Amino acid sequence: MPDRRDGDRDGSPTPGLVDAALDTAVTRARAGDEGAVRHLYRTLQPRLLNYLRAMVGETDAEDVASETWSRIARDLRSFSGNGNDFRAWAVTIARHRAIDHLRRRRPTIPLAPQHLPHQPAREDTERDVLNAIDTAAALAIIGALPPDQAQAILLRVVVGLDTATSAQVLDKTPGAIRTALHRGLRNLARRLQPSTSDAGNDVGVPAQLPSVPPTPTGA
Repeated sequence: MPDRRDGDRDGSPTPGLVDAALDTAVTRARAGDEGAVRHLYRTLQPRLLNYLRAMVGETDAEDVASETWSRIARDLRSFSGNGNDFRAWAVTIARHRAIDHLRRRRPTIPLAPQHLPHQPAREDTERDVLNAIDTAAALAIIGALPPDQAQAILLRVVVGLDTATSAQVLDKTPGAIRTALHRGLRNLARRLQPSTSDAGNDVGVPAQLPSVPPTPTGA
């Protein structure tokens, strides 16, 4: 039987190995290694793009992502930190670019609550809703939540940051992030329909986004 101590049961790399690879890629990218830069892009772009889809919409997300990576490329040599620090730095740049984009864009009429899909929250609300955050519709509804709840879900679930790093990005306490995440997931559960898991794959959204990553003790 093959030894998979260095990976998950399905043979995929463990989070520790992924983080180590990202650390190495960051170091090499800062030294001018183009292959390492491509590795960073392939690793982070899918989650950054989903984050931006929720913030600025499907139509503008690619443009804002391009602005984000242009800024990353410009300032990469001055960056200091490991792979997790790079994730936080990249999503902070993406967030600022998205906010600037929304300020420039003509105001739009928000979707009225009665036009959003609803369903009663069940007992295991958070687990149910995590299984449904896999469609463009879900990302759009996340974007319509109160800002603190939306950002907590986007950073913890969509981007995959831990609680402490999410708090750093938003300049909040870890406790505030946990509270916003819990409230946001319950709020989102009331707006999602079970059928959303079958929709949205025709617009390029991955079929499965990650569950809330575990947070180290004390984070």
